[in-house]
Amino acid sequence: MDKVYVISEHAATYHQLLATAQLPDLALTHNAEEATIWLADPPLAVSKLPHANALRWLQSTFAGTDALIQAPFRHYQLTNVRGIFGPLMAEYVFGHLLTNTRHIGQYAKQQAQCHWQPQPYQSLHGQTLAILGTGAIGQHIATVAHAFGMTVLGTNQTGRSVEAFDHTMTLPELQQRLREVDVLVSTLPATDKTHQCLNAAFWQHAQDLFFINVGRGATVDEHALIHALEAKQLRGAVLDVMQQEPLPESHPFWTHPKVTVTPHIAAVSFPDQVFTLFADNYRRWHAGKPLVHYVDFDKGY
Repeated sequence: MDKVYVISEHAATYHQLLATAQLPDLALTHNAEEATIWLADPPLAVSKLPHANALRWLQSTFAGTDALIQAPFRHYQLTNVRGIFGPLMAEYVFGHLLTNTRHIGQYAKQQAQCHWQPQPYQSLHGQTLAILGTGAIGQHIATVAHAFGMTVLGTNQTGRSVEAFDHTMTLPELQQRLREVDVLVSTLPATDKTHQCLNAAFWQHAQDLFFINVGRGATVDEHALIHALEAKQLRGAVLDVMQQEPLPESHPFWTHPKVTVTPHIAAVSFPDQVFTLFADNYRRWHAGKPLVHYVDFDKGY
């Protein structure tokens, strides 16, 4: 008999889902120390890990597991949430991209002023979109981009081909081709290799590029990003993730005219979807099969 401990802002919902799912040989416990399985929001779980003596598997309710990877406890298997965020991320990316290219914000201001003035715009058709990261999220964004008639480039560690992309390459290779790119979307995780990889050297070949970050804030050198905006290497930036969250009130991103800040909401975890993944994984666990969406502590994803 396994015992599952839930630590999440949606704990009440998960408790209800567990009660109705009737997963075999699994009992809910409110004692973290005796639980062999955790269903957990990573930031909330970290402080309790020192007492998780019985823990063998932790199912993260988030895609990002940075808080757990950085903690000094690795005596358990870690899995995360994948496969449900692609559509949500694509909605966010293209919502903001179209808002920018079609001047939606400007028209809202003009309406408030009763001012009729068409604004020139450029279609997404024929533009080049580069996506940092060719995983499930990047692939979904690429598929939507193709529907708009965009050419899609993608980066991964080896430059291996991925079906959803027109061309794939490594990040250093893309850096040399940034002048060809109209829109850059980062889905990169926070790892030792990606830490502030989007720095001044990276932007040096960019020209009037539009940047959207839905990956992790730690991948961006924020001072270099502001400089790139001022130097017109970038025409704008939409940032859903920051180095420090919540973003401090004194941070220049808040008031920069070319920056749009959102509070890490591009793709939230919906409990029913997360629980479906957990239940499927638990059945694998119960049957002695390998877990899916396994996170490698050393790689960071």
